[in-house]
Amino acid sequence: MKFNRSKPKMQKYTIKDFQKQFPNDDVCLEWLKDYLYPEGINCETCQKVTPHYKVASRKSYSCQFCGHHVHPTADTIYHKSSTPLTLWFYAIYLMASTRCGISAKQLERELGVTYKTAWRMFKQIRSMLDESGMKLSGTVEADETYIGGDLDNMHAKKRIGVLSNVGGHEHKTPVLGMVERKGRVKTKIIKNAQGRHLIPAIRENVEEGSTLYTDSWRAYNLLQTDYAHDKINHSYEYVRGDIHTNTIEGFWSLVKGGIKGVYKQVGREYLQSYVNEYSFRYNRRFDTTPMFLSFLKQVEKVSD
Repeated sequence: MKFNRSKPKMQKYTIKDFQKQFPNDDVCLEWLKDYLYPEGINCETCQKVTPHYKVASRKSYSCQFCGHHVHPTADTIYHKSSTPLTLWFYAIYLMASTRCGISAKQLERELGVTYKTAWRMFKQIRSMLDESGMKLSGTVEADETYIGGDLDNMHAKKRIGVLSNVGGHEHKTPVLGMVERKGRVKTKIIKNAQGRHLIPAIRENVEEGSTLYTDSWRAYNLLQTDYAHDKINHSYEYVRGDIHTNTIEGFWSLVKGGIKGVYKQVGREYLQSYVNEYSFRYNRRFDTTPMFLSFLKQVEKVSD
């Protein structure tokens, strides 16, 4: 008897599937309403779930009994946006359909909107992909890396100053990465790679008592009391039995290749949202749900 050991594959979701499921703004709004109110809309005036009907030429639904209006787009990434919902959904489809990302300039060309609008949509969609509340557990690898600051794009005087520094990383942004073996990944921008910044970030994102593998950077020595910690010295070895950091280094390779190839460089103030996007995709690489629907279902109402 032969066993099928292949992993379940993600369902295909093509542009034809998108056009069939979301042909116009009314269908997009109906999907959003059904997703945000799965049990029906609770009318504030009637104080109960009541039938609601779509208001013509408006992005709202009205209570059948009292006429109170509910706006599904309110307090979401679509709030007060004049851009059609079909373009919002298509932008999400484009961002979810690539492994390495898509630039705001490309969104501008694909959607036929201004660069300012494309950048705002880009930023708003990314804001949904933050999984900061999630904690890793089990066997976890941790490693810091440095992203950005291409010397070729710097003014000559600044470049000379950077090259004169011994560390060589002052022009880049340090990012800590933590990944479960065959599981989820978390990333966090840190001030620098010193222990007082690394250790709290790991404790915040990795369950105490987990098995933790790192390289031999001395700052990680402070983890011994909280985790089953072991390290690999990359000056003479990369794997020792089950001890290695190859998984997180593979993720960094994907992130850096994508950022350099698609975005060229990213400022520190925006970098967290970019690495969040890569993390979100990585964490769903084994899902059968199409990536587009995983992106789309991150929408939620956020009140100030």
